[in-house]
Amino acid sequence: MSKAKFKKNHFLVIKEAVDPKVAEFVYNYFLMKRQVCQTFYDFRYINPYNVDYGTWTDAQVPNTYSHYADIAMETLLLQVQPKMEKLTGLKLNPTYSYARIYKMGDVLHRHKDRFSCEISTTMNLGGDEWPIYLENKKNVGTVEDGFPAKTDNKGTKIILKPGDMLVYKGMILEHWREAFIGKDCAQVFYITIINFLLEQMIIYLTKDRTLVYQIGLRVKK
Repeated sequence: MSKAKFKKNHFLVIKEAVDPKVAEFVYNYFLMKRQVCQTFYDFRYINPYNVDYGTWTDAQVPNTYSHYADIAMETLLLQVQPKMEKLTGLKLNPTYSYARIYKMGDVLHRHKDRFSCEISTTMNLGGDEWPIYLENKKNVGTVEDGFPAKTDNKGTKIILKPGDMLVYKGMILEHWREAFIGKDCAQVFYITIINFLLEQMIIYLTKDRTLVYQIGLRVKK
């Protein structure tokens, strides 16, 4: 049933993809990591260009803490992959994980994802509720310049509780979040692709060393 639903709608919500207590633990860990990173910057334990502990320089959501390929997030990715494959009916090749702690006023503008994000997920780790919206019409928005998309359709509203995960085809479905009115909300994104040859191509096409490193680990299995 879930496979047919995903094939038709291009998205699926997995309730308690991880135990809510696990999500809470990872949420508190990530809050603490943000604090550690800020302390390291403030006291110049690391230089301002070092992103080993995270960064506030993501242009998509300015001045918001984020981190590529955190080890805890990567571990969760491998844990939920079997559930994703079972419920979607797809054989997936993980590419990378990415996590953010959103703050009041943040907006995720309408967009579609690049080809390396063929199957995307977002998991709620904790914090205040913040819906994500999906536009089900495949012809809405663009892959290349989807900021902003050329529509104001209301879309489908998805609310995730801690541990819940939304799986969706990010290249097909335009998605966005409206202005956040809470204090903070931590989300982790898991990006996978279906075509293994495309995964290998990304190694040569991307200039992001973190992404290359992560994909390299997968390819060497």
